[in-house]
Amino acid sequence: MSTAAAPVRTLRTGTVLADLLPASRVRDVALVVGGAALTGLAAQLSVPVPGSPVPVSGQTFAALLVGTALGARRGFLSLALYAVVGMAGVPWFAQGSSGYAMPSFGYILGMLLAATVVGALARRGADRSVLRTAGTMVLGSAIIYAVGVPYLALATGMGLGQAVAAGLTPFLIGDALKAALAMGALPAAWKLVGRKG
Repeated sequence: MSTAAAPVRTLRTGTVLADLLPASRVRDVALVVGGAALTGLAAQLSVPVPGSPVPVSGQTFAALLVGTALGARRGFLSLALYAVVGMAGVPWFAQGSSGYAMPSFGYILGMLLAATVVGALARRGADRSVLRTAGTMVLGSAIIYAVGVPYLALATGMGLGQAVAAGLTPFLIGDALKAALAMGALPAAWKLVGRKG
């Protein structure tokens, strides 16, 4: 009876989770469309925040997961598709909204940039340990706010302090919970993939 442990597949840096699927153009198109659809579905998990035109939703979490799982290029394309289709009238932004003439549209633009950045970091292994994943999610959230909050201020005529109070502060606890979920899910997925090799 052998007591040797099963070999663990070595997964090189430069690979994101989506790269583990057989490579093809069909795969890439399906991943981009699937990432946009996931973000649109997650956006429907939405709760209004009293005193804020920005709801709590699952779309930011989905956008960051899409970026880390697909990588920078596919993550960007996926969130660009999400934004363009929503601007064209498909009601899959938070609370079933669409278009670009809404105060929270800056967060969608921020998600586009954040998915690209976290995707680039994931290619460098930033989603393979709990601490690095936490840092990646925090940075991604900060990018979303860096675009979304000033946009909110401009779109509503709020001062920057008011926009921070309405468009950032109420969301910090939820973002911490989303980061905790990602901190568990992404490194666990890599461990599982490594063991199956």
